[in-house]
Amino acid sequence: MSNTQTFTAAVIALVVGLVSFFGLTMVAITAAPLPTFDADNFSNPSVINNPWLSLPVGQEFEYEGETDEGTETIEIEISGDTKTVMGIKTLVYRDIVWVDGELVEDTRDYLAQDDDGNIWYFGEDVDNYEDGKLADHDGAWLAGSGGAKPGYWMPANPKVGDSYRQEYLKGEAEDEAEVISLNAKVKIGLGTYNNCLKTRDTTPLEPDVVEYKYYCKQVGGMVLEEKPEDGERIELVEYEIEDGTDDDEDESEDELAFEEDDDDDEDEQSGVSNVNTASLQMRLIALLQQLIALLSR
Repeated sequence: MSNTQTFTAAVIALVVGLVSFFGLTMVAITAAPLPTFDADNFSNPSVINNPWLSLPVGQEFEYEGETDEGTETIEIEISGDTKTVMGIKTLVYRDIVWVDGELVEDTRDYLAQDDDGNIWYFGEDVDNYEDGKLADHDGAWLAGSGGAKPGYWMPANPKVGDSYRQEYLKGEAEDEAEVISLNAKVKIGLGTYNNCLKTRDTTPLEPDVVEYKYYCKQVGGMVLEEKPEDGERIELVEYEIEDGTDDDEDESEDELAFEEDDDDDEDEQSGVSNVNTASLQMRLIALLQQLIALLSR
């Protein structure tokens, strides 16, 4: 073994030791499994009523947070539009992103629920905007085209430790998720939510990027997204419930089915106390992957 290889091996050992010290499972290095798709297991696919993500026609969510680019606002709309992908009638999940009031992205995600309750992700059409004008469609993909395959947007019965691919198009769409908790506590402007699902979302295409998402049954959707790398928090500020009423920061806590917990300040950041550690973990993973690639040459 050359001196260079010996040095590289020593650095790898050091990185592995640091990763172990911080208690990181090596899920970002080993790809999550792709769910087995069975077209015969979709008898009523456009009806999505998974308790962690329920999408009746008319459902709307609005999120907001500060980013490096400015104030980001995300509007989710479920109009009832559908699109057939791989023979499956998918529901259109429209995702519109604004930064400082300027439209930057208009995406149509295609979701369907199988008979077991799993929500599948079949792709997306993307319109990206710059200075108010359509710029490109980067990020678009569709299952069944060019080798792309569907994955889970939300499993039916998530368990801590489960990991799964959310999408797959080699080199383009390789998002994965891991279930971190089923009893996470989330505190946002709308109030405090308990017993929430927390996922850790990553992609091998950007190994140093990680997102934590929190889904709460009281809402039937995501209430918070955290990005440890830059400390960003995108949180739910308003949503339309099935009876056609709006829930926002001015509604009473009884109607919102959450409890205020102003005395529990240590939980205010919903686990954000671990943000710096998570960011370091992802950087260590990226370094380890680069070193392994160098050693294998």
